[in-house]
Amino acid sequence: MTLGWQTMMEFSPSLVGCTIAGGNFSFDLIRNSRECVINIPSAKLVDKVVGIGNCSGSEIDKFQEFQLTPVKASKVKAPMIQECFASLECKLADDSLIDKYNFFIFEVVKAHLAPTPKHPQTLHYAGNGEFMVSGKRISRRAGFRPEYL
Repeated sequence: MTLGWQTMMEFSPSLVGCTIAGGNFSFDLIRNSRECVINIPSAKLVDKVVGIGNCSGSEIDKFQEFQLTPVKASKVKAPMIQECFASLECKLADDSLIDKYNFFIFEVVKAHLAPTPKHPQTLHYAGNGEFMVSGKRISRRAGFRPEYL
């Protein structure tokens, strides 16, 4: 499944919120297991991201279909994707908004980050079939209070 919208909600504990469509195959799997892995792809996987979002895991094996490599996670049962530069192992922290908004709040229980590239070109879905790609970094570190870094 691909996510079109997610947000950081808290840093300690690390909480991530995301909306998952109620008719989505993954919706019931995640709701019942109360865990997932949020795999974060780089721009080079954009075509696979679109393809994965256009089909259902109830009908095909997405790892096989899109030639992706599953990797065993250490804290949850859902697999990580080797080709993604980061993976967040998550457990459901708050289910109070699922029925009303299809909004899941997860605690990140383990994070994995590839050592390279140091600053990957991450995908950000902008809607209407378009993505933005990160890449340019702007530092304002000197202007931050140390406790906020």
